[in-house]
Amino acid sequence: MDPRSATDSARHHADRAHRHPAVKMMARGGYVVLGVLHILIGWIAVRIATGSGGGEASNSGALATIAQAPGGQLLLWVAVAALAALALWRLTQLFTEEELKDRAKGGVLAGVFASLSFTTATFAAGGSTSDGDTATDVTARTLAQPWGAALVIITGLVVLGVGLFSIHRGATKGFKEDLEAGAGAGNVGSAIVGAGMVGYIARGIAFAILGVLIVIAGWRSDPEQAAGLDAALRTLGEQPFGAVLLIIIGVGLALYGLYSIARARYIRM
Repeated sequence: MDPRSATDSARHHADRAHRHPAVKMMARGGYVVLGVLHILIGWIAVRIATGSGGGEASNSGALATIAQAPGGQLLLWVAVAALAALALWRLTQLFTEEELKDRAKGGVLAGVFASLSFTTATFAAGGSTSDGDTATDVTARTLAQPWGAALVIITGLVVLGVGLFSIHRGATKGFKEDLEAGAGAGNVGSAIVGAGMVGYIARGIAFAILGVLIVIAGWRSDPEQAAGLDAALRTLGEQPFGAVLLIIIGVGLALYGLYSIARARYIRM
């Protein structure tokens, strides 16, 4: 087959999937799943800060909480389908978007959502995993490779950059355009915008701390330092006034969850 014809065919099929009502409806459901997970992570973080409970303040901890609820595994299978659809919708942006940065963003997010869908399927099938153990194992294997420490440090700097970008996006309301593009200018409520601002900043702080921990893991060649989001939040809680800070971040993450659920309604697809 002519390479150009193959590319045109792939673009055609990607465009059909990108516009398909069923794919878009399920993809919106993926944003709802993300919202619920962030609400649960925030709730677990607050419980850790107040000493009223434990658990892992991460996607795995949130998924474990859902799995233990009545009908939880069935709900998780629904979440698997929604996240897979969101991954597919993002993947189609590799072919449907004009700007290189938008195509790159679509590809990266497709990988993130596909990975989360796989993790969710593990819990739905009755298994379990830990974000912290996974992060530690991956870091340990990377450190064992030539230039492994440098790769870990670079990864940490990227995660730190993601956190700082999220803080900037929240502080400047950079996310508002995405919502208004789908809802029409002025139709997005101030409560949703406020939740997005606080949520993005709180999420950014958590990722910034995680990035610093990963950099430290590479610098010290200590994979235990890179133990995931839960470790980052617990590190915050160990600082002076850490319990108060952790409660604030936990509430912020929950607000990001509410924003993500609203985004499922307003975002342009």
